[in-house]
Amino acid sequence: MATTSIHVTALDGLVNVNSLFTIAVFVGLSLTTPGQHSLENRTECDADISVAKKLLVFEVVSFSFFLFSSLVAQGLKLAINLINSKDADEAFRARVNVKVLRFGMLGSAVGSVIGCLFLMLSMVNVIEIRLGMLSCGSRSTMNAVVSMVVLVSCALLVYVSTAVYAFLH
Repeated sequence: MATTSIHVTALDGLVNVNSLFTIAVFVGLSLTTPGQHSLENRTECDADISVAKKLLVFEVVSFSFFLFSSLVAQGLKLAINLINSKDADEAFRARVNVKVLRFGMLGSAVGSVIGCLFLMLSMVNVIEIRLGMLSCGSRSTMNAVVSMVVLVSCALLVYVSTAVYAFLH
């Protein structure tokens, strides 16, 4: 058993980030409509209905993982703040089972990472619908996709590395 308030703060941060990503999911959905022409102005560069379908699937799966992650984090916060607290004045210093807490936080972090990967895939579809298909060779599409994949991958690498380090120590 351990006593800590830093876990509640970390869980709050995770829920807040998941909320921002969830907003991005709905923004991605609102920016695309079937039959939309790309800004490339070549009909062969326009995305077909299968790209819009993949976008919808990736957005729903992404949302599901963010919701999973947030609900696990909120459940852990509930356990820390309400169930395990003996004194209402010490809600942030509840005695918790460290193994359960670490497992729950790891599950929540994994849900966020997988949600980010599906969000990135959906954003590739948004880019293809708006700027033109990658197979078309559009420079704008290629620059946008490569920039996003590199930056998001680096950020996820940092996040996963620090989460694993925290989990092991």
